[in-house]
Amino acid sequence: MLSVEDWAEIRRLHRAEGVPIKEIVRRLGVARNTVRAALASDRPPRYVRAPRGSVADAFEPRIRAVLAEFPRMPAPVIAERISWPYSITPLKKRLRQIRPEYVGVDPVDRVVYEPGQITQCDLWFPETPIPVGRGQERILPVLVMTLAFSRFLTATMLPSRQCGDLLSGMWALISQIGRVTKTLVWDRESAIGGTGRVSVPAAAFAGTLATRIRLAPPRDPEFKGMVERNNGYFETSFLPGRVFTSPQDFNAQLADWLPRANARTVRSIQGRPVDLLDTDYAAMVALPPIDPPVGLTGRIRLARDYYVRVDTGDYSVDPRMIGRFVEVTASPDRVVVSCQGQIVAQHRRSWAKQAVITDPAHVALAQQLRRELTRVGHAPAHRHVGAYGARQHSDGHTVQI
Repeated sequence: MLSVEDWAEIRRLHRAEGVPIKEIVRRLGVARNTVRAALASDRPPRYVRAPRGSVADAFEPRIRAVLAEFPRMPAPVIAERISWPYSITPLKKRLRQIRPEYVGVDPVDRVVYEPGQITQCDLWFPETPIPVGRGQERILPVLVMTLAFSRFLTATMLPSRQCGDLLSGMWALISQIGRVTKTLVWDRESAIGGTGRVSVPAAAFAGTLATRIRLAPPRDPEFKGMVERNNGYFETSFLPGRVFTSPQDFNAQLADWLPRANARTVRSIQGRPVDLLDTDYAAMVALPPIDPPVGLTGRIRLARDYYVRVDTGDYSVDPRMIGRFVEVTASPDRVVVSCQGQIVAQHRRSWAKQAVITDPAHVALAQQLRRELTRVGHAPAHRHVGAYGARQHSDGHTVQI
Protein backbone atom coordinates (compact mmCIF):
# COMPACT_ATOMS: atom_id res chain seq x y z
CA MET A 1 0.00 0.00 0.00
CA LEU A 2 1.26 3.51 -0.86
CA SER A 3 2.38 5.46 2.23
CA VAL A 4 1.08 8.94 2.96
CA GLU A 5 4.61 10.35 2.49
CA ASP A 6 4.91 8.83 -1.01
CA TRP A 7 1.40 10.05 -1.91
CA ALA A 8 2.31 13.58 -0.84
CA GLU A 9 5.64 13.46 -2.71
CA ILE A 10 4.01 12.22 -5.95
CA ARG A 11 1.50 15.06 -5.88
CA ARG A 12 4.19 17.63 -5.13
CA LEU A 13 6.50 16.45 -7.93
CA HIS A 14 3.78 16.34 -10.55
CA ARG A 15 1.72 19.40 -9.66
CA ALA A 16 4.29 21.77 -8.19
CA GLU A 17 7.40 20.88 -10.21
CA GLY A 18 5.82 19.47 -13.35
CA VAL A 19 7.72 16.15 -13.25
CA PRO A 20 6.17 13.67 -15.68
CA ILE A 21 4.69 10.40 -14.48
CA LYS A 22 7.48 8.31 -16.11
CA GLU A 23 10.16 10.24 -14.20
CA ILE A 24 8.24 9.94 -10.91
CA VAL A 25 8.07 6.17 -11.42
CA ARG A 26 11.83 6.08 -11.94
CA ARG A 27 12.65 8.27 -8.96
CA LEU A 28 10.36 6.63 -6.41
CA GLY A 29 10.42 3.08 -7.71
CA VAL A 30 6.65 2.67 -7.78
CA ALA A 31 4.27 1.41 -10.43
CA ARG A 32 2.84 3.70 -13.08
CA ASN A 33 -0.72 2.86 -12.00
CA THR A 34 0.17 3.72 -8.39
CA VAL A 35 1.31 7.18 -9.49
CA ARG A 36 -1.86 7.70 -11.53
CA ALA A 37 -4.02 6.60 -8.57
CA ALA A 38 -2.18 8.98 -6.24
CA LEU A 39 -2.71 11.91 -8.63
CA ALA A 40 -6.40 11.05 -9.00
CA SER A 41 -7.03 10.91 -5.26
CA ASP A 42 -7.59 14.13 -3.30
CA ARG A 43 -7.29 12.37 0.07
CA PRO A 44 -4.33 10.52 1.59
CA PRO A 45 -4.40 6.73 1.37
CA ARG A 46 -5.98 4.97 4.34
CA TYR A 47 -5.73 1.35 5.22
CA VAL A 48 -9.09 -0.32 5.79
CA ARG A 49 -9.09 -3.86 7.07
CA ALA A 50 -11.68 -6.10 5.48
CA PRO A 51 -14.33 -7.19 8.00
CA ARG A 52 -13.70 -10.69 9.22
CA GLY A 53 -17.13 -11.24 10.72
CA SER A 54 -17.97 -12.33 14.25
CA VAL A 55 -19.07 -15.49 15.98
CA ALA A 56 -22.23 -13.54 16.87
CA ASP A 57 -23.30 -13.25 13.21
CA ALA A 58 -24.88 -16.70 13.14
CA PHE A 59 -26.73 -16.04 16.40
CA GLU A 60 -28.07 -12.59 15.53
CA PRO A 61 -31.55 -13.75 14.39
CA ARG A 62 -32.03 -15.59 17.69
CA ILE A 63 -30.69 -12.62 19.64
CA ARG A 64 -33.13 -10.30 17.92
CA ALA A 65 -36.02 -12.69 18.61
CA VAL A 66 -35.25 -12.58 22.34
CA LEU A 67 -34.84 -8.80 22.36
CA ALA A 68 -38.12 -8.31 20.56
CA GLU A 69 -39.89 -9.93 23.51
CA PHE A 70 -37.57 -8.86 26.36
CA PRO A 71 -35.64 -5.73 25.29
CA ARG A 72 -33.79 -5.30 28.60
CA MET A 73 -32.86 -8.90 29.27
CA PRO A 74 -29.26 -9.10 30.60
CA ALA A 75 -26.57 -10.60 28.40
CA PRO A 76 -25.92 -13.69 30.61
CA VAL A 77 -29.62 -14.62 30.47
CA ILE A 78 -29.71 -14.14 26.69
CA ALA A 79 -26.60 -16.34 26.40
CA GLU A 80 -28.45 -19.08 28.29
CA ARG A 81 -31.59 -18.69 26.16
CA ILE A 82 -29.74 -19.00 22.84
CA SER A 83 -27.22 -21.64 24.04
CA TRP A 84 -24.26 -19.34 23.48
CA PRO A 85 -21.08 -21.50 23.36
CA TYR A 86 -18.39 -18.79 23.33
CA SER A 87 -17.02 -16.10 25.61
CA ILE A 88 -19.64 -13.55 26.69
CA THR A 89 -17.62 -10.60 25.28
CA PRO A 90 -18.65 -10.94 21.58
CA LEU A 91 -22.27 -11.30 22.63
CA LYS A 92 -22.13 -8.14 24.78
CA LYS A 93 -20.52 -6.25 21.91
CA ARG A 94 -23.28 -7.28 19.51
CA LEU A 95 -25.97 -6.41 22.12
CA ARG A 96 -24.54 -2.89 22.48
CA GLN A 97 -25.01 -2.46 18.75
CA ILE A 98 -28.53 -3.80 18.32
CA ARG A 99 -30.25 -3.37 21.71
CA PRO A 100 -31.01 0.38 21.11
CA GLU A 101 -33.23 -0.70 18.20
CA TYR A 102 -35.57 -2.32 20.75
CA VAL A 103 -35.30 -0.22 23.92
CA GLY A 104 -34.78 3.14 22.27
CA VAL A 105 -32.27 5.85 23.18
CA ASP A 106 -32.52 7.88 26.39
CA PRO A 107 -30.72 11.19 25.79
CA VAL A 108 -29.83 13.43 28.73
CA ASP A 109 -30.26 17.19 28.41
CA ARG A 110 -27.71 19.60 29.78
CA VAL A 111 -29.25 21.37 32.79
CA VAL A 112 -28.49 24.99 33.64
CA TYR A 113 -29.02 25.86 37.31
CA GLU A 114 -30.06 29.32 38.44
CA PRO A 115 -28.81 30.84 41.72
CA GLY A 116 -30.76 29.97 44.85
CA GLN A 117 -32.97 27.37 43.19
CA ILE A 118 -31.87 23.84 44.06
CA THR A 119 -29.96 21.89 46.69
CA GLN A 120 -29.31 18.21 45.99
CA CYS A 121 -29.32 15.95 49.08
CA ASP A 122 -28.10 12.39 49.49
CA LEU A 123 -26.69 9.91 52.01
CA TRP A 124 -23.12 8.69 51.68
CA PHE A 125 -22.06 5.56 53.56
CA PRO A 126 -18.25 5.55 54.07
CA GLU A 127 -16.81 2.06 54.09
CA THR A 128 -14.62 2.87 57.11
CA PRO A 129 -16.22 1.58 60.36
CA ILE A 130 -16.42 4.32 63.00
CA PRO A 131 -15.89 3.52 66.72
CA VAL A 132 -19.07 4.54 68.58
CA GLY A 133 -18.20 3.39 72.10
CA ARG A 134 -19.03 0.29 74.13
CA GLY A 135 -16.63 -1.69 71.95
CA GLN A 136 -18.72 -1.20 68.82
CA GLU A 137 -17.91 0.01 65.31
CA ARG A 138 -20.59 1.04 62.83
CA ILE A 139 -21.00 2.11 59.20
CA LEU A 140 -22.84 5.40 59.65
CA PRO A 141 -24.64 7.63 57.12
CA VAL A 142 -23.22 11.00 56.08
CA LEU A 143 -25.72 13.60 54.87
CA VAL A 144 -24.29 15.44 51.84
CA MET A 145 -25.91 18.61 50.48
CA THR A 146 -24.72 20.38 47.30
CA LEU A 147 -25.90 23.79 46.11
CA ALA A 148 -26.59 23.23 42.41
CA PHE A 149 -25.53 26.66 41.14
CA SER A 150 -22.33 27.26 43.10
CA ARG A 151 -21.51 23.54 43.73
CA PHE A 152 -20.90 24.49 47.39
CA LEU A 153 -20.54 21.36 49.55
CA THR A 154 -21.72 20.70 53.11
CA ALA A 155 -21.84 17.37 54.95
CA THR A 156 -22.21 15.83 58.39
CA MET A 157 -22.30 12.31 59.86
CA LEU A 158 -25.56 11.22 61.54
CA PRO A 159 -26.39 8.47 64.05
CA SER A 160 -29.16 6.96 61.92
CA ARG A 161 -31.21 7.43 58.75
CA GLN A 162 -34.47 7.97 60.62
CA CYS A 163 -36.45 11.01 59.57
CA GLY A 164 -35.78 13.02 62.74
CA ASP A 165 -32.03 12.56 62.44
CA LEU A 166 -32.07 13.43 58.72
CA LEU A 167 -34.01 16.61 59.43
CA SER A 168 -31.61 17.50 62.25
CA GLY A 169 -28.69 17.10 59.86
CA MET A 170 -30.40 19.17 57.16
CA TRP A 171 -31.16 21.95 59.62
CA ALA A 172 -27.57 21.95 60.92
CA LEU A 173 -26.15 22.27 57.38
CA ILE A 174 -28.73 24.86 56.27
CA SER A 175 -28.04 26.90 59.41
CA GLN A 176 -24.32 26.95 58.55
CA ILE A 177 -25.09 28.67 55.25
CA GLY A 178 -27.75 30.95 56.74
CA ARG A 179 -30.36 30.58 53.99
CA VAL A 180 -32.15 27.83 52.08
CA THR A 181 -32.74 27.24 48.37
CA LYS A 182 -36.26 27.15 46.97
CA THR A 183 -36.10 23.37 46.36
CA LEU A 184 -34.44 20.47 48.18
CA VAL A 185 -34.00 17.44 45.89
CA TRP A 186 -34.02 13.99 47.50
CA ASP A 187 -34.17 10.48 46.15
CA ARG A 188 -36.84 8.20 47.57
CA GLU A 189 -35.11 7.73 50.90
CA SER A 190 -37.57 5.80 53.06
CA ALA A 191 -37.75 8.46 55.79
CA ILE A 192 -38.17 11.35 53.32
CA GLY A 193 -40.35 9.92 50.56
CA GLY A 194 -40.17 6.15 50.41
CA THR A 195 -43.83 5.86 49.42
CA GLY A 196 -43.46 8.29 46.53
CA ARG A 197 -44.88 11.14 48.60
CA VAL A 198 -42.98 13.42 50.97
CA SER A 199 -43.40 12.19 54.54
CA VAL A 200 -45.36 14.31 57.00
CA PRO A 201 -42.33 15.31 59.17
CA ALA A 202 -40.32 16.23 56.06
CA ALA A 203 -43.22 18.26 54.68
CA ALA A 204 -43.55 20.10 58.01
CA PHE A 205 -39.82 20.84 57.95
CA ALA A 206 -39.99 22.21 54.40
CA GLY A 207 -43.11 24.24 55.13
CA THR A 208 -41.49 25.94 58.12
CA LEU A 209 -38.55 26.97 55.92
CA ALA A 210 -40.86 28.06 53.05
CA THR A 211 -39.14 25.67 50.66
CA ARG A 212 -40.20 22.38 49.11
CA ILE A 213 -38.83 18.86 48.89
CA ARG A 214 -38.83 17.34 45.41
CA LEU A 215 -38.45 13.58 45.07
CA ALA A 216 -36.42 12.09 42.23
CA PRO A 217 -38.10 9.56 39.91
CA PRO A 218 -37.59 5.95 40.99
CA ARG A 219 -34.32 4.31 39.92
CA ASP A 220 -32.98 7.53 38.41
CA PRO A 221 -29.71 8.51 40.15
CA GLU A 222 -28.89 10.90 37.31
CA PHE A 223 -31.71 13.16 38.55
CA LYS A 224 -29.37 14.24 41.34
CA GLY A 225 -26.12 13.23 39.70
CA MET A 226 -24.23 16.23 41.07
CA VAL A 227 -24.41 15.08 44.69
CA GLU A 228 -23.88 11.46 43.60
CA ARG A 229 -20.58 12.49 42.00
CA ASN A 230 -19.66 14.38 45.15
CA ASN A 231 -20.13 11.18 47.14
CA GLY A 232 -17.47 9.64 44.92
CA TYR A 233 -15.32 12.73 45.43
CA PHE A 234 -15.48 12.17 49.20
CA GLU A 235 -14.47 8.54 48.68
CA THR A 236 -11.38 9.41 46.65
CA SER A 237 -10.28 12.75 48.14
CA PHE A 238 -11.34 12.84 51.79
CA LEU A 239 -11.49 9.28 53.06
CA PRO A 240 -8.16 7.67 52.01
CA GLY A 241 -5.49 7.54 54.70
CA ARG A 242 -7.69 8.85 57.51
CA VAL A 243 -8.32 7.24 60.89
CA PHE A 244 -11.34 8.19 63.00
CA THR A 245 -11.76 7.70 66.74
CA SER A 246 -15.44 8.64 66.95
CA PRO A 247 -18.28 10.18 64.93
CA GLN A 248 -17.39 13.54 66.47
CA ASP A 249 -13.80 13.12 65.25
CA PHE A 250 -15.11 12.25 61.77
CA ASN A 251 -17.21 15.42 61.67
CA ALA A 252 -14.31 17.51 62.97
CA GLN A 253 -11.96 16.23 60.24
CA LEU A 254 -14.68 16.68 57.63
CA ALA A 255 -15.29 20.28 58.75
CA ASP A 256 -11.54 21.00 58.44
CA TRP A 257 -11.41 19.50 54.94
CA LEU A 258 -14.55 21.02 53.38
CA PRO A 259 -13.10 24.55 52.97
CA ARG A 260 -10.40 23.07 50.72
CA ALA A 261 -13.02 21.16 48.73
CA ASN A 262 -15.03 24.34 48.23
CA ALA A 263 -11.93 26.27 47.18
CA ARG A 264 -11.10 23.94 44.26
CA THR A 265 -11.89 24.98 40.70
CA VAL A 266 -14.88 23.11 39.26
CA ARG A 267 -14.49 22.71 35.51
CA SER A 268 -18.22 22.70 34.72
CA ILE A 269 -18.70 26.18 36.20
CA GLN A 270 -15.18 27.49 35.51
CA GLY A 271 -14.93 28.78 39.04
CA ARG A 272 -14.65 27.97 42.71
CA PRO A 273 -17.73 27.16 44.81
CA VAL A 274 -16.61 29.50 47.58
CA ASP A 275 -16.49 32.42 45.11
CA LEU A 276 -19.97 31.70 43.71
CA LEU A 277 -21.61 31.17 47.09
CA ASP A 278 -22.46 34.86 47.51
CA THR A 279 -24.45 34.83 44.24
CA ASP A 280 -26.27 31.70 45.37
CA TYR A 281 -26.89 33.14 48.84
CA ALA A 282 -28.44 36.36 47.54
CA ALA A 283 -31.13 34.41 45.67
CA MET A 284 -31.97 32.02 48.51
CA VAL A 285 -34.89 32.20 50.93
CA ALA A 286 -34.25 33.78 54.34
CA LEU A 287 -34.61 31.46 57.34
CA PRO A 288 -37.67 31.83 59.60
CA PRO A 289 -37.41 33.27 63.13
CA ILE A 290 -38.30 29.87 64.65
CA ASP A 291 -36.53 26.56 64.22
CA PRO A 292 -38.29 23.86 62.16
CA PRO A 293 -39.38 20.62 63.88
CA VAL A 294 -36.38 18.27 63.86
CA GLY A 295 -35.03 15.35 65.85
CA LEU A 296 -36.57 12.12 67.05
CA THR A 297 -39.67 12.77 69.14
CA GLY A 298 -42.14 10.64 71.03
CA ARG A 299 -44.66 10.61 73.88
CA ILE A 300 -45.08 7.56 76.11
CA ARG A 301 -46.30 6.64 79.55
CA LEU A 302 -43.21 5.90 81.65
CA ALA A 303 -43.11 2.25 82.69
CA ARG A 304 -41.92 0.85 86.02
CA ASP A 305 -38.35 0.40 84.75
CA TYR A 306 -38.20 4.24 84.22
CA TYR A 307 -36.33 4.00 80.88
CA VAL A 308 -37.29 5.40 77.46
CA ARG A 309 -36.05 4.07 74.13
CA VAL A 310 -34.46 6.30 71.48
CA ASP A 311 -33.35 4.57 68.29
CA THR A 312 -32.04 1.31 69.82
CA GLY A 313 -30.75 2.79 73.10
CA ASP A 314 -32.47 3.02 76.50
CA TYR A 315 -32.14 6.15 78.67
CA SER A 316 -33.11 6.48 82.35
CA VAL A 317 -35.71 8.98 83.55
CA ASP A 318 -36.58 10.36 86.99
CA PRO A 319 -38.51 7.39 88.49
CA ARG A 320 -40.96 9.76 90.16
CA MET A 321 -42.50 10.15 86.68
CA ILE A 322 -43.52 6.45 86.53
CA GLY A 323 -47.07 6.15 85.27
CA ARG A 324 -47.11 9.65 83.78
CA PHE A 325 -46.79 10.71 80.14
CA VAL A 326 -43.37 12.04 79.17
CA GLU A 327 -42.17 13.72 75.95
CA VAL A 328 -38.90 12.50 74.45
CA THR A 329 -36.82 14.66 72.10
CA ALA A 330 -33.50 13.47 70.67
CA SER A 331 -30.98 15.33 68.53
CA PRO A 332 -27.79 13.68 67.24
CA ASP A 333 -26.09 14.98 70.41
CA ARG A 334 -28.63 15.04 73.25
CA VAL A 335 -31.65 13.16 74.58
CA VAL A 336 -34.09 15.26 76.63
CA VAL A 337 -37.15 13.93 78.47
CA SER A 338 -39.76 16.31 79.87
CA CYS A 339 -43.05 16.02 81.70
CA GLN A 340 -45.57 18.87 81.57
CA GLY A 341 -42.86 21.25 80.42
CA GLN A 342 -40.37 20.25 83.13
CA ILE A 343 -37.15 18.46 82.14
CA VAL A 344 -36.90 15.15 84.00
CA ALA A 345 -33.88 13.62 82.19
CA GLN A 346 -30.97 14.73 80.03
CA HIS A 347 -28.36 12.48 78.48
CA ARG A 348 -25.66 12.64 75.88
CA ARG A 349 -26.91 10.53 73.00
CA SER A 350 -25.13 7.23 72.44
CA TRP A 351 -24.54 6.14 68.84
CA ALA A 352 -23.89 2.54 69.91
CA LYS A 353 -26.51 -0.14 69.34
CA GLN A 354 -28.57 -1.49 72.27
CA ALA A 355 -26.85 0.88 74.71
CA VAL A 356 -28.26 1.43 78.22
CA ILE A 357 -27.52 4.90 79.58
CA THR A 358 -28.24 5.43 83.26
CA ASP A 359 -28.05 8.53 85.43
CA PRO A 360 -26.83 7.47 88.94
CA ALA A 361 -29.19 10.03 90.48
CA HIS A 362 -32.14 8.19 88.94
CA VAL A 363 -30.97 4.89 90.44
CA ALA A 364 -30.63 6.49 93.86
CA LEU A 365 -34.14 7.94 93.60
CA ALA A 366 -35.52 4.54 92.59
CA GLN A 367 -33.91 2.92 95.63
CA GLN A 368 -35.38 5.58 97.89
CA LEU A 369 -38.86 5.08 96.41
CA ARG A 370 -38.61 1.33 96.95
CA ARG A 371 -37.59 1.83 100.59
CA GLU A 372 -40.53 4.13 101.15
CA LEU A 373 -42.85 1.67 99.48
CA THR A 374 -41.76 -1.25 101.65
CA ARG A 375 -41.42 0.66 104.93
CA VAL A 376 -42.95 -1.38 107.79
CA GLY A 377 -45.11 0.30 110.42
CA HIS A 378 -43.86 0.34 114.04
CA ALA A 379 -47.16 -0.55 115.73
CA PRO A 380 -47.13 -4.20 117.05
CA ALA A 381 -50.56 -4.84 115.62
CA HIS A 382 -49.17 -4.33 112.16
CA ARG A 383 -45.90 -6.28 112.38
CA HIS A 384 -47.46 -9.31 110.67
CA VAL A 385 -47.60 -7.40 107.39
CA GLY A 386 -43.82 -6.86 107.29
CA ALA A 387 -43.21 -10.08 105.38
CA TYR A 388 -45.11 -8.69 102.41
CA GLY A 389 -44.23 -5.01 102.88
CA ALA A 390 -46.45 -2.07 103.70
CA ARG A 391 -46.86 1.57 102.87
CA GLN A 392 -48.28 4.58 104.69
CA HIS A 393 -51.68 5.92 103.68
CA SER A 394 -52.08 9.67 103.36
CA ASP A 395 -53.83 9.74 106.75
CA GLY A 396 -50.87 8.00 108.44
CA HIS A 397 -52.05 4.40 108.93
CA THR A 398 -50.18 1.42 107.46
CA VAL A 399 -51.67 -0.30 104.40
CA GLN A 400 -50.77 -3.92 103.60
CA ILE A 401 -49.35 -4.62 100.11
